[in-house]
Amino acid sequence: MPSIQERLRGSITPVVTPFTEDNRVDHEALKSLIEWQIASGSHGISVTGTTGEPSSLSLDEREAIFRTTVETVNHRVPVLLATGSTNLEETLRLTHTAEQLGADAALVIVPYYNRPSQEGLFQYFTTVAASTGLPIVLYNIPGRTATNLEPATLKRIVAKAPNVIGVKESNRDFEQVTQVLHMMGRDFLVYSGIETLCYPMLALGGAGHISATANILPKEVADLYNLTTQGEWEKARDLHYYLYPLNDALFWETNPGPVKAALGMMGKIHPALRLPLAPISDAHRQGLREILTQYGIPLQEEEP
Repeated sequence: MPSIQERLRGSITPVVTPFTEDNRVDHEALKSLIEWQIASGSHGISVTGTTGEPSSLSLDEREAIFRTTVETVNHRVPVLLATGSTNLEETLRLTHTAEQLGADAALVIVPYYNRPSQEGLFQYFTTVAASTGLPIVLYNIPGRTATNLEPATLKRIVAKAPNVIGVKESNRDFEQVTQVLHMMGRDFLVYSGIETLCYPMLALGGAGHISATANILPKEVADLYNLTTQGEWEKARDLHYYLYPLNDALFWETNPGPVKAALGMMGKIHPALRLPLAPISDAHRQGLREILTQYGIPLQEEEP
């Protein structure tokens, strides 16, 4: 059987957390989204990362989402469960749950709000890694956390915690990405977490992408990776530019607001968000509807 480093490549979709009209987690809708993702060719499933609104979920809700995800996927593709939080004990609990449920790996974010030092990040991540037998993918998203995980710190972490096998870089600094792959070796798994940079990340030697756009166009986002593995770089470049208008529109407002609005228009979920996130503006809703129509995505009629 291929190793997790070989299997955990490609388009790993960060699935939204759907809510019912009374603001409860909609597990039936979640199951349906996962089934659609797998049928559309996504290479893996991730939940309760940024796109899954983790800070708006209780620990019990996150663990229930983990359970639904693992059971629904049923070993058909790898499952990467986002277990990180700003609180170490919560992260340890969620990572333990992910391991007990049979996840393939855990995604652990740089703690947000705390603004830890590089030494603090080293101690935090090595503590989490030592608590579990799961492979760990770190999640570096300076725009959300106000802290950058430096390549030298990542190297220290991996030297002490070899079950740290990769990093999701939501980082526009491609010099840092190059440093990471150079320092860690090009078999280290580096994923793009920025939708418009998935193609160039692959060109640098990235392992794939964890792109919110895959919630809307799962086949096309998976094909971006597939084409590069087939040596079809020109076709992949064309697909990169084809996806650009949607990649841009899905971040007109804070993720996952536009993504959920789009899925609502497609009839796949009730597009509820939890406060402090609010529905996107009417102007952005209309613009998003126009872009989805340009892609030929079937939409439900607007309510009068």
